Amino acid sequence: MIVRSFEDIAGSDHDVAWGNGQSRRLLLAKDGMGFAVADTLVLAGTQSLLEYKNHFEACYCLSGEGEIEDMDGNRHVIKPGVIYALDKNDKHYLRAKTDLRLVSIFNPPIQGHERHSLRPGESSAY
Repeated sequence: MIVRSFEDIAGSDHDVAWGNGQSRRLLLAKDGMGFAVADTLVLAGTQSLLEYKNHFEACYCLSGEGEIEDMDGNRHVIKPGVIYALDKNDKHYLRAKTDLRLVSIFNPPIQGHERHSLRPGESSAY
């Protein structure tokens, strides 16, 4: 059985500044569960062009407000109670109107050291 708390992760090597926020990685590949779980903070006023080439990701919003936009220009409001799943390794913009707090699930699981490289006009991928 694996039991961890947010407090266990905060300030550890599992507490990663991912580019436009913070990712507290609660479960990783080394835990052997077949998926990873992170408590993700996306900072207010940020825009991230993201693309997960090696993982599927689902995010469930706990608090805050923002939007996700696909490469066809389709926008979807993200607010508490909304989940979005990137089931085709979808390249997308993630924008935070206010601080967003998400539960992020990755399959296959991330290792834990991954960080985004956010450069204008380029998607960050891992």
